[in-house]
Amino acid sequence: MKLQIGDRVAVLDDAFEGIVSSVQNDRVTIETTDGFQMTYFVNELIKVNDSKELRNQIGSFNPHQVKSTKEEPKRHVSGPKKKVKGEIPPPEFDLHIEKLVKNHKHLTNFDILTIQLDTAKRHLDFAMRNRIPKIVLIHGVGEGILKSELDFMLARYDGIDFREASFQKYGQGATEVYFRQNS
Repeated sequence: MKLQIGDRVAVLDDAFEGIVSSVQNDRVTIETTDGFQMTYFVNELIKVNDSKELRNQIGSFNPHQVKSTKEEPKRHVSGPKKKVKGEIPPPEFDLHIEKLVKNHKHLTNFDILTIQLDTAKRHLDFAMRNRIPKIVLIHGVGEGILKSELDFMLARYDGIDFREASFQKYGQGATEVYFRQNS
């Protein structure tokens, strides 16, 4: 993610928002809404779009176009999916324990699963608060315990749809979460 001075950002693991005041390599200094200067790594921040910008990025919804695409038989298109110019990929959150804590050797399986689920919940709540339309939770394949717990947790949320993320990009190790937005 490329941040620039003046971008509005939020801190992933804290309840801070602010404006980028300087960018040096992978460190970003923001001025919080309370006027404090705080420095974070780029991967600890997410750009917050205002609703006009978000509306432009999502585009307009045309029900007739959706209906016509459902009625027409789908053609097999070979090759990689082309990206739309200006399309912003959804934020990805890796729930592998080695990405979440420095030393996990002393943790029990229950502790690890709890940390992973708490992290996923924080990211979900953050995305809902900031009206982010879609995120990807990377859980890996393993024995499937984390995936089944995530599915159970996601099913309890109102206003969320979820499915397996792109097999080509993630294999079977990720879940895509969509947030139904109220206008």
